[in-house]
Amino acid sequence: MSPVGSRQISVSDLTPTQGARFLFEREGDDVDGARYKVAIYTPTATFAGAARLGYDGSARVEVAEAPAELVASAEMFGKLTARAALKQKDDGMPPWPARILRWRGPGRGQ
Repeated sequence: MSPVGSRQISVSDLTPTQGARFLFEREGDDVDGARYKVAIYTPTATFAGAARLGYDGSARVEVAEAPAELVASAEMFGKLTARAALKQKDDGMPPWPARILRWRGPGRGQ
């Protein structure tokens, strides 16, 4: 379980009844970008992996045994985050969020 505020979130809270839920949790960052743990939750399985997001807008996502369409959706979410990071940094804001949580309904990356 992961703490959020004073509440604990369990895996069952993240498991969708339809579609897929994508969770990125930042592990660290450096001059080139950020590293994230990645989890993809579906109604029947959970896949774990890692992502490297770059200030250049790149996203390399590796999630073992996950279907290609789920990995592609995770890469899209990573790229959207990476593309915004440099602007956030230039504006004096934290460039990399601690956590990214997205959901895709059936037929959209499942």
